[in-house]
Amino acid sequence: MTPGPGRRLDVLVTIVGFAIVSADDRIADAAGAMPEALKNDADWTRFQAELDASAITVLGRLGHEAHGNPRGRLRMVVSASVADLERRSEGWWWNPAGLPWHEAISRVLPDGGRVAVPRGQGVFDLFRAIGYDEFHLTTARMVQLPDGRGVFAAVDAGDAAAEVLARDGLAPGEAIPVDPAASIDLTVWKRSRRGL
Repeated sequence: MTPGPGRRLDVLVTIVGFAIVSADDRIADAAGAMPEALKNDADWTRFQAELDASAITVLGRLGHEAHGNPRGRLRMVVSASVADLERRSEGWWWNPAGLPWHEAISRVLPDGGRVAVPRGQGVFDLFRAIGYDEFHLTTARMVQLPDGRGVFAAVDAGDAAAEVLARDGLAPGEAIPVDPAASIDLTVWKRSRRGL
């Protein structure tokens, strides 16, 4: 992992984003809900294994409230309801306006580790500024959500997710079939390791 913007050199974390999007790079419909067309068993199985392999999962308050945590994974909830960083029974609650990322994660994961960022445009955009090491972008090629919410705010403004990730310094790998019958594939975008 290459330390990026806002990261301490002594706490090594790998930040990995995960999203399943429509062919037009939307994560939700016009009402803000994930449509059934974006739910896929093969993708869900792969996604759950990725979360299991992570030291912590970071998501917004709404995502936290909407999705239970039956496997008891360590969570960090992004919320303005706390001043900075607070330990609660269901995980850590973090307010980016009250405590910089590198300070928050060094307290939560003092030995470093893999950070999974799985949902919510606001959280996806927050971590664009912090810097992804990888972004796993699964695309349902047969689904269109023209009035839906983009994976990033820049998508709502007209950019393709691929353009956004490339601008952020990530490069795509080969598309990996997740469910060929449903035309769903995965592209893993990775930050260049040049200079190591």
